Amino acid sequence: MLNLSRFKPGFWDYQDITAGPGRGHFSFRRRWLMIVGFTTVVTLTPLLVMALVDYRLTRQAFESEARMGISRMVSNTWRSISFIIAQRRAALQFVARDNPPDRLNDPRRLAEILGHLQSGMGGFLDLAVVDADCAVKTYAGPYKPEKDAIDPDDCFSQAVADGFFISDVTHRQGDNHHIVVAIRHDLADGTFFILRATLDANLMDAPVGQLVQDDCDDAFLVNRRGILQTPSRHFGKRFEKVPLNLPPADGGTQVTRTVDAAGTAILVGFAPIQGSPFALIMVRPESGIMDLWLRPRLRLIGFLIFSIVLILGSILGGATLMVDRLHTADRRRVQALHQVEYANKLASIGRLASGVAHEINNPLAIINQKTGLIKDLFTLNPAWGANEKLMGLVDHVMASVDRCAAITRRLLDFSRHMESSIETVDIETIIRQILAFMEKDAERRCIAIDVAVRGSVPPFEGDRGNLQQIFLNLINNAFAAMESGGRLEIAIGCPEPSQIRVTVTDTGPGIVEADQKRIFEPFFSTRQGHGGTGLGLSVTYGMVSEMGGNITVQSRLNEGTRFTVTLPLERPRPPSAAACAIEPSARPAADPFTEENRT
Repeated sequence: MLNLSRFKPGFWDYQDITAGPGRGHFSFRRRWLMIVGFTTVVTLTPLLVMALVDYRLTRQAFESEARMGISRMVSNTWRSISFIIAQRRAALQFVARDNPPDRLNDPRRLAEILGHLQSGMGGFLDLAVVDADCAVKTYAGPYKPEKDAIDPDDCFSQAVADGFFISDVTHRQGDNHHIVVAIRHDLADGTFFILRATLDANLMDAPVGQLVQDDCDDAFLVNRRGILQTPSRHFGKRFEKVPLNLPPADGGTQVTRTVDAAGTAILVGFAPIQGSPFALIMVRPESGIMDLWLRPRLRLIGFLIFSIVLILGSILGGATLMVDRLHTADRRRVQALHQVEYANKLASIGRLASGVAHEINNPLAIINQKTGLIKDLFTLNPAWGANEKLMGLVDHVMASVDRCAAITRRLLDFSRHMESSIETVDIETIIRQILAFMEKDAERRCIAIDVAVRGSVPPFEGDRGNLQQIFLNLINNAFAAMESGGRLEIAIGCPEPSQIRVTVTDTGPGIVEADQKRIFEPFFSTRQGHGGTGLGLSVTYGMVSEMGGNITVQSRLNEGTRFTVTLPLERPRPPSAAACAIEPSARPAADPFTEENRT
């Protein structure tokens, strides 16, 4: 399982316990979330808005360009087909106007004209002259007329009414497909005749086929009923119904979006050919068109995602670094304030102890003086001097006075060095003075104390008051860990010529591994609710750091704990405020509970 706790910043679970239970705790996690959220919104909102606007505008522009492209292609082909029809119509009108009826009624002349039309422009299959009574007067072509008259509903009526007629594509003999074209020509005597021609339907296939540029494209002609007049690639053969909703054939070129029978979105270009029953249709799948737009968009989207990831990474990293530095600075500030408070408290205790010692020394001197006078008087009187009980009581009083005097001297000596001052100190003497004060506490707890000095430990320049506080805190912690019985071992030595090392080892219950990483943090205590404030070891760590040394802890559950203080023999230059970190060194230490490392 992936362990994400190692990526958690130090401030994430930080609780400002100095705020007290009745006040809101300052949360660095909440500040981090606010910074990340606000910066993310401010940074990414314009980027995403611009991306969405660009997406919509470019899509609309591409769709518009695709529609315009289809419209241009359909319009150009529409002009070509219209020109083909208009050209054949003009040719028939020229023949009717240039040849009188008697010449057109001559089969040889009509066949000659058909030959000229076939060789000149192509597409003509036959010609026929029909009089006003629907009777076929003359015919030229490969097909023999089936009858001498035509149905008035076929082409005659519309040609008579409109002057021009063009039929749908029709099927005749085999695979041939034809288109019938007819014009009316008025004569000077008020009569008229119809010149009728049959055109090859394949004449329309070539310009329609030019519209097809891709395998997915399709183009074809349909009549007014939506019946295919040319073959279609996707909608069937001639004379099949096209399954599309076509717009009305009363306007110019149109491009609409619709769906085919399979539900696929398509763009349909529609252009009715004026003067004919035909409409030109071009079909192109929308997916193919949008794919051309989507490919560059995908690359841009990929770049956008990369940019967003880069921006988020920068925001997370910057916010974490900034809040972590704020957290570190805040903890240093809090530690410095409490260290000053702690030092002032100890200095006040020292001044109080000095005053108490002086006040006690005065009555002790009087008691000592008066007891000596009483002893002298007892000695001068043989009866009293021979009384061993009286003399024993006097000696006992004088011994108690001497003991009180020794205690007050220790208090005076200890309080004299509470103020910060640099002087030559003997580390062993300082430790033994502290142990002398705590001798009764050790007896009450049944704690055995052993002080071992390994080799020669020279005096060095140091702050006696800070050293007293350092080892007083360590010894107090060791006593607190051993409530009823145990052993305290203090080892003093010089592992290197430039260093002094002091180890304080107890046989208490030990410290769990998770707490060892936080043991020197301000206000962290493993004895919450049992008198622990969490300041002692934090202040001790700061003092050791100020002296240019370091302190480490090693512990095993149910075996004990060892604190190791390493100090330089030469006094270092005063470090800057940033040089003293509040976190202990993370260097791995040797296991203190192996046989070769036990004291």
